[in-house]
Amino acid sequence: MTAHFASAADAARLDGKLLSMPFYIDTGLMFYRKDLLEKYGKQPPKTWDELTATAKEIQDAERKAGSPDIWGYSWQGRSYEGLTCDALEWIASAGGGTILSGDGEVTINNPQTEAALTRARGWIGTISPEGVLNYDEENSRALFESGNAVFHRNWPYVWGTSQAEGGKLVGKVGVSALPVGAEGQKSSGALGTAYLGVSKYSKKPELAAELLRYMVGAEDQKMRAIEGGYNPTVEALYEDADVLAKIPFLGMAKTAFEESVARPSAATGKNYNRVSRTFYRAVHDIISGKDDVAKELADLERRLERDVKAK
Repeated sequence: MTAHFASAADAARLDGKLLSMPFYIDTGLMFYRKDLLEKYGKQPPKTWDELTATAKEIQDAERKAGSPDIWGYSWQGRSYEGLTCDALEWIASAGGGTILSGDGEVTINNPQTEAALTRARGWIGTISPEGVLNYDEENSRALFESGNAVFHRNWPYVWGTSQAEGGKLVGKVGVSALPVGAEGQKSSGALGTAYLGVSKYSKKPELAAELLRYMVGAEDQKMRAIEGGYNPTVEALYEDADVLAKIPFLGMAKTAFEESVARPSAATGKNYNRVSRTFYRAVHDIISGKDDVAKELADLERRLERDVKAK
């Protein structure tokens, strides 16, 4: 079978059984002003602490140089599913887990999570505008593509929008995997993969499975990458010259796809939406500075345990 990213294939398993196959992959990525990092002699940050420091240094220098509206970091802080993704990335990359363990145990209340959320809380008003607390993907992208953010977390589509003809950032954008929160951890971008499966109600399951195998295979994934810009899940295509000519950032982002983490949908099943809503609302309260981080995490743990068991 064609070799897909393990991160994408593993997320399609439930109780060890493969239920579907990855069709194309998305994950959280870090976009950055390549020109500004070069101007100040900086490398793309490997850790969230490095990002915090680099974003503040360049932001302050650019403001002094005559760009008063620039900010260091643009991301998604609104109380919605996007914040679940962003916060999961901070927490998982710090070694704080993925909200729940694979067997459904709530793991959110730990020192690594507290440190990650405290760091993010410190971004508000320092390297990120207060308005980030109501930003979704498009609000945060608008800030970055206007030239007023040094770093920007978003999904891979931003490469295409930021490099569209006539844009302010054409030729000025770099892409990397998200930073890590603690030594020995991985990047942990939130997985956003699309999957294909065969319905149990199919009248011709063998033919459907044959079509599925073709559509998730290297040949069709290469065609869709070149013709439609879809990020393949087949690892070998990240070294394919034709694919890289069409989507050049893929070479820079391979690590991000390899190290993606899934939201805890398998562990929560039908209760995922309830769990995610409880989580992102609590995270929003924390980063808004409405309550003590440790107290909020203890309360969140209790609420999530209730949600997981809901009928």
